[in-house]
Amino acid sequence: MFWLKRRRRRRLRMTPIPASWFEIIERNVPYAGLLSKEGRDELEGHIQVFLAEKTFEGCDGLQITDEIRVTIAAQACLLLLHRMTDYYPTLRTILVYPSAYVAPITESFGHGVVREGVSVRLGESWEHGSVILSWDDVLHGAADIHDGHNVVLHEFAHQLDQEAGAAEGAPILPKRSMYVAWARVLSAEYARLQKDAKLGRETIIDKYGAVNPAEFFAVATECFFEKALQMKEKHPELYEELRIFYRQDPAQYS
Repeated sequence: MFWLKRRRRRRLRMTPIPASWFEIIERNVPYAGLLSKEGRDELEGHIQVFLAEKTFEGCDGLQITDEIRVTIAAQACLLLLHRMTDYYPTLRTILVYPSAYVAPITESFGHGVVREGVSVRLGESWEHGSVILSWDDVLHGAADIHDGHNVVLHEFAHQLDQEAGAAEGAPILPKRSMYVAWARVLSAEYARLQKDAKLGRETIIDKYGAVNPAEFFAVATECFFEKALQMKEKHPELYEELRIFYRQDPAQYS
C-alpha cells in the first residue's frame, strides 16, 4: 500500500548511511561535496531508499560491491534533490559491465533493406525495468565534474523522461502550464544544436544531443550540472527551464 511505502521510505531517509558509504561518496562522487549540508543530508537519505529498492547485477564477471552500488546511487539521486519523487518507479535493475560493452543493433533503410551490426556503448536506459552502465565510465564521468560528460546523469535523465512514457525529451513537469515554455525553449535549443552540429560549430552541449529530443534532454542535463556557468551564459533560457525542473542552481557551485 502507498502509505506503507511512504512510511518505509521516510524511515530509510532518516537512517544515517554507514561510514564506509560516506567514504565512497567522498572518494568517487566529488560533486556531492559541493552541496550544502541540507542537500548532502537529503542526498544520503535518497541513497538509502534507492539502494533498498533497486537491484544491481554484474555482467561479464563483474562482482557487485558497495562501491559500485553507492557510487551509482549517489549520482542517480542527485537528479532527485528538492523534488517530489517516486525514485524512478519503472526501474528495477541496474546492470553493470566492467567497461564499455557491445550491443547488437538493427538499422532499417526502407524498401526492406535492413542492416545488422554491433555498437560499443557506455550505457543504456530501457523504458521498462533496467539501466545498463559501464563501471569504468561511471568512475570517469564522476571524477571530472566540469567536463560535461557523466553517463549516470545521462541515463537517469532518460529514466525521468521515460516516466511520462516513451522518451521524447519531455519529462513529467510539476504543472501542466509549464509544458508551453518547456516545449518552446527546448525545441529551439535542439534545433540550434542540430544546426551547429551540421555546420561544425563548437558547442558546450554535446553534439550527440542533436540525434533526437530525448538525447538532447539527457546531454543538456549533463551540461546543466557540469558546465552550469557556461550554460547559464550561452543558453540562459535552457538553463532556467532545467533549473526550475531540477529545483537546483548548480551555477552557484562554480
